[in-house]
Amino acid sequence: MALVLFGCWADFAKDSAEIRYLVLSSMVSSNILEVKASLFAASRFCELTDDFASVVLEMMVNMMASPETLPAVRLGGASVFTRMVCSYSVSKRAYKTGIKLVLDSSEEKFIIAMLVSLSKLVSKSTSLISEQVDVLLPYLSQENSWQMRETALKCLHLLFVKEGCCSPVNMHVIKAVFSILHELELPSVMHCGALQILHKIFLLTLPNLPSFEKLEFDHLLAILENAAQSPIMSKCLAALRILTDISSKLWARKNSESFAVYSSPLPLRVISLVMAQLRSLVKPLPDPCQTSSRIFHEIKSLLKLILQLVGEHPDLGATVLGEIGSFIKYFGTPNENVLASKHIASSEVLDFEGDMYQAFRCKLLSHIHRFLATCLQILNEAGAITTNVFDKVQLLVEHLHHGRIFDCYTRTVYSLLLHSRLVGILIEHPFKQELATLEHACKMLSERDNWHSYKAGIYATNQGAWITATFIFAELMSRVQSESCYCWFKSLVQFSHSEAKLWLSPLAKQGSFLEGSVGTNELLAFLKDNFGELGQDAAGNDDVPNYRDVLVGAYKNVCSSIETLERVIISRKAFCFQRWFFSLRAKLLGAVGEILEVLDTSKQETFSIIIEVQNSALTNIKCLEKFTQFSCRLNRLAKEFNLINSSFIGMDCESLKIIARLALSCSLLAFSAGFPHFFPNLPAYKYLRTCEREHSQQSNLSSMLLQDLLGRLLHIDHEVSMDLCKLLDNGGCPRKCSHLQSGNYILKSGHEVKDILDIIRYAVSTVMHLQIETNRIQNEAIVSHVTKNGVELLLEIIRKWLQIPFQMPKQFFNT
Repeated sequence: MALVLFGCWADFAKDSAEIRYLVLSSMVSSNILEVKASLFAASRFCELTDDFASVVLEMMVNMMASPETLPAVRLGGASVFTRMVCSYSVSKRAYKTGIKLVLDSSEEKFIIAMLVSLSKLVSKSTSLISEQVDVLLPYLSQENSWQMRETALKCLHLLFVKEGCCSPVNMHVIKAVFSILHELELPSVMHCGALQILHKIFLLTLPNLPSFEKLEFDHLLAILENAAQSPIMSKCLAALRILTDISSKLWARKNSESFAVYSSPLPLRVISLVMAQLRSLVKPLPDPCQTSSRIFHEIKSLLKLILQLVGEHPDLGATVLGEIGSFIKYFGTPNENVLASKHIASSEVLDFEGDMYQAFRCKLLSHIHRFLATCLQILNEAGAITTNVFDKVQLLVEHLHHGRIFDCYTRTVYSLLLHSRLVGILIEHPFKQELATLEHACKMLSERDNWHSYKAGIYATNQGAWITATFIFAELMSRVQSESCYCWFKSLVQFSHSEAKLWLSPLAKQGSFLEGSVGTNELLAFLKDNFGELGQDAAGNDDVPNYRDVLVGAYKNVCSSIETLERVIISRKAFCFQRWFFSLRAKLLGAVGEILEVLDTSKQETFSIIIEVQNSALTNIKCLEKFTQFSCRLNRLAKEFNLINSSFIGMDCESLKIIARLALSCSLLAFSAGFPHFFPNLPAYKYLRTCEREHSQQSNLSSMLLQDLLGRLLHIDHEVSMDLCKLLDNGGCPRKCSHLQSGNYILKSGHEVKDILDIIRYAVSTVMHLQIETNRIQNEAIVSHVTKNGVELLLEIIRKWLQIPFQMPKQFFNT
């Protein structure tokens, strides 16, 4: 016991000569327990002192070589080598000594113990790994016992997988490990270990294609495909991971003959294999334990592999969605599948619609829904959302609607995937899908499934489906009993209502687009029957909706939602994010509404008439000063959106992206509203410079606007960034973008960002073109020309901006 304690206290016991002597003398004791305890203490001391490790190493050589040493002591002594890591010189000597002991021994148990100890030793000293790999390879051959082969394989697994060995690997290593897969009689754990080692080796070797192609690649793929169809899921997943990485890293070289193995490209083949395994996992069986976490862990692992392939090959998106649609169709008719596969009588059909499988079914579809949402997001950011992709999603949702076993919540959230604004596809009949979603939501609410209804409402806000969200929250508001819950839902209804009106107003302008749209009349009737005001707004009268009135109404609704939320606030920290976000949205809508009010849009029906009527009035310097004020307000608002992004630690990535897009939109509107400041030859320019000092902390508003917008686009659009730099140079402004927020890199080229970028390109190119035109115009005509074209630009920017989809960040419901 004392020796064991000395080993545990090695940090301060190592310097005591008496304790050292006691440990060393006990190593040659006749009491086997005392020897084992001394070996434990000695191993701990060897980690800390070179001189003690050298002495122990010499004693170990004599002990191991002595025929009088008991086998138990020899096995205990093997573990001491693992600890000799205090210096490289000691480690190397210990390794060389250990190898000699292994080669001189014929005792299998001792060799196994030494191989494990030496592998652990070299895992901490990378320079010795290659030598240890060469030592282990002969023990993988069939001449050795399966215990010896399993140990060698575990040691290789330790070096390559657990410790992440990065040393070069030759083809002999690959072939030796690969030979394990040929022997089907070996335990499955050895096959899994071999596959994991091969996976790691391939990740190291694939970049070095010349040496890799020497291997018979078609034979490799055939073996991996066979392993991928194994009923043992660990073996199957290991093989599929290798195939997925090969598909991602190597398939770009399509001209290589070694890749012409299958009739279809390898990525498609891998997808087919993954889907086959997925079907086998969820094949209907009368076993309630299918709801176990192990099953769903394996399902998530399989779906993750498909996402990896889609990320590398976005062109496969339509194929993947088609496969998932077929899977849902297969899963939606379980009894027919059971009858076909098991040939049982119809009277023996299992009750797959009962409670026993409901939990499993709901959880599975939830995983698939998250997979689909992520897949669409990947395709969106890759610019690969096409009508074909949208059609596949639509067919997938139809399969789900036709399945008798799917609940209303599942049908509702899947229908929301088809929200056309999210995927950037302008479908022919936009209200048909909206009506279908509302019908599913109505059925769900009629079943009093309030919790799932709330979750569906949240998802609708994330998707920007504000009509559906308004309907769900309005129904739930009428059901809650507590005052706090009522105020929460009322604030959501008020906010969703305002966003729904904003969405409907641009569509109402497009009369020719809506005319004859399938589902329009049914949707309007549904809205009027269920929550009248929004239905009246949608149906309305024959007058064209006015943007200013819509924005002012939306602004008042958002302000009302803030007031409603504040009724239930107990402390200042309550609903902090929600109130802040509502406040920023209200400020944005209010600012844009005031801009249109300055232009007196309430008296006009079209933007073209506005420009003609207001042309003379806008030459007034006071009107130009108001645009300066609006520009400063919007610029401050953009920075406040940046602040909210950086103020909440742990915010999810999608919420960060949504808020970053809002900040970019504010920066765009600020740039557009500040158009007079980009024309230094404007007669009123000096007066405007004086005004900007009163409303901005910087003395040069044009420089501030340009640099703010430039900083947000540096990592997104190089072409527009260069144009903004030209505008900076034309205005004689220095380029200073180092102060800009680093969080803007999270924006990627999804269709939502592309919509904003298209407007920015239009705005910047128009300003640059206008600058060129003003250089050729007489001074007395510059004011008229700049104001006329500047207002036309600003109005067009606002019109386009209103058509950009608005989504609620998930963070809103997480805090």
